[in-house]
Amino acid sequence: MSAQPAVTVRMFTQRFSATPRGARLARYLAVQQLDVWGHPYGGEVSDSVALIVGELAANAATHGRVSGRDFELRLQRLLGSARPGMLVIEVADTRAERRPPGPGGLVAAPADAESGRGLAVVAALASCWEVRDREPVGKVVRAELHL
Repeated sequence: MSAQPAVTVRMFTQRFSATPRGARLARYLAVQQLDVWGHPYGGEVSDSVALIVGELAANAATHGRVSGRDFELRLQRLLGSARPGMLVIEVADTRAERRPPGPGGLVAAPADAESGRGLAVVAALASCWEVRDREPVGKVVRAELHL
């Protein structure tokens, strides 16, 4: 039996008010945490994560909002695997009935639409993404970014 390589996990979890201000704060703190983990502000990883978190947090504050309930951001950085590393981004809210389409169900927004492109941005930047059920209630949108 061969030894498995050690995998180090760094994690950041925070709840935010389901408001535009909460979404902006989630994006700001995600970028700050990445800087602590060695991905400086303004770099490719930082910029990609800022866009992904910004879109998912805005969706949670807009479409996943339940009065009196927060949304949660979780970042996990996996190190020491066969790959250079992976960052897992999860944004969870408590509104299960307003579930976005999964990766195969995205429809392009009309050219003159003022919204509807957020998940397309996530799909373009993330290595993969999905929508999961959240226990006991709600949903989680999870995106992975290979570093």
